[in-house]
Amino acid sequence: MANVDIQSIDEVIHGRVRLGIMAYLAGAGSADFLTLKEQLQSSDGNLSVHLRKLEEAGYVTVAKSFREKRPHTEVQLSPQGREAFLRYLDSLRGLLGGTSGTG
Repeated sequence: MANVDIQSIDEVIHGRVRLGIMAYLAGAGSADFLTLKEQLQSSDGNLSVHLRKLEEAGYVTVAKSFREKRPHTEVQLSPQGREAFLRYLDSLRGLLGGTSGTG
């Protein structure tokens, strides 16, 4: 069996909620805070903490505005974030030995 390189796993992405955010945005491109909260079944505070960590890493951009006098937060995967997510997926494939998971 080949050596397993766990050092290649991006710890910023690897957390369950952050991975969910990245996966959702990779498909959708962008989403508002409420949509992410519902899709990930997360609390406001928990989602905010994870978005901040991804934003600090440069993986997402967060735009805050008001719509009908209510706060609105839009989150978008950055080009750097898309590249990091693809590297993360490649790292997982490497850990799995390129298997398809079918046994």
